Amino acid sequence: MRRNEQIRLPSIRLVLEDGKQAGIVSREEALRLAREDSLDLVEIVPGARPPVCKIMDYGKYKYEESKREKSRKKKQHSTVTKEIKMRLKIDKHDYDIKLVRAQKFLTHGHKVKLRLFFRGREIVYARKGIELLTSFAEALTEKGKISQPAKKEGRQVTALIIPKG
Repeated sequence: MRRNEQIRLPSIRLVLEDGKQAGIVSREEALRLAREDSLDLVEIVPGARPPVCKIMDYGKYKYEESKREKSRKKKQHSTVTKEIKMRLKIDKHDYDIKLVRAQKFLTHGHKVKLRLFFRGREIVYARKGIELLTSFAEALTEKGKISQPAKKEGRQVTALIIPKG
C-alpha cells in the first residue's frame, strides 16, 4: 500500500477518516488535510481512475489487520495425519492397543495412516499383510471410512482412514 509521498498521481478520490466522500481533490490538498489531523494518506484502491485514497492512522490500521489475521489463523482447522506402524507378527494385545489408539485419533478428527513393514523374508507373506491391514481398517469403520484401501508399496503395506463426517 502506498501512503503519503509515495502517491504520485496529481488527483485522487478522497475518503475522509469518518468514511465520508470528499470527492476528487489534488494530492497536495489531500496530504494537507491528512497532516492537519496528524494522520496518513493511504491508497486503498490503486486500480481505480483516479485512485481512491483514505485519510487514516496507518499504524493503527496495520495493527488491527495483524489482529484480524491472527484471529483467522486461530479459526482455521488443519488436518493432521497420524501414523500407526505395525509388523506382520503383531501380538493380539498390541493389535488391540493400536486399534484403540487409531479410534481415538479418528474421534479427534485426524486422518490415520496404517503402515505395515516387512523384514527380510516376511515379504513372501505380503497377502497376509494386506489381509491384516484390511481387517484393521474394517474394525475402524464405525469411527471412520477407508479412503485408501490396503496396498503394497515396496517392503510395506499402507492404508488411509479418514474420520466420518
